[in-house]
Amino acid sequence: MSQSGATISQECITAFNDLKLVKKYRYIIFKLSDDNRQIVVEEASPDKDWENFRQKLLKATAKTKTGAVSAGPRYAVYDFEYSLSGGEGSRNKITFIAWSPDNAGVLPKMVYASSKEGLKRSLNGIAVELQANDQEDIEYDTVLKIVSKGLAG
Repeated sequence: MSQSGATISQECITAFNDLKLVKKYRYIIFKLSDDNRQIVVEEASPDKDWENFRQKLLKATAKTKTGAVSAGPRYAVYDFEYSLSGGEGSRNKITFIAWSPDNAGVLPKMVYASSKEGLKRSLNGIAVELQANDQEDIEYDTVLKIVSKGLAG
């Protein structure tokens, strides 16, 4: 359980293990349940197209207490594959992304921020963590540079 009181559903851990050990998925997007009490899997996909994944984050929404819909934060795990410069082969890094767009509501951002550590502790094997707040933060080249520490070719 995280500080916010949001519990981690077992499906989150199962999906993560399927991504990490079985390579069943390329990415998993997690969200808070509508009552903000549990972190659940919103989508797990084998799709290797970074732009499709990125668009799902950009289009994520959250409801306010009044029922209004606005941009919504999400957590995501992406099995990021890249080639090293100099022909030294390819690498995979399981990357945790905390997506909290600047235009999201204050309450969703606060709940996501306070629940993040609990989810990360439940997912053993994360190599890189990335905090993303705007579109440029989740551009492929931006993430590649961070994940590969500038060593990608």
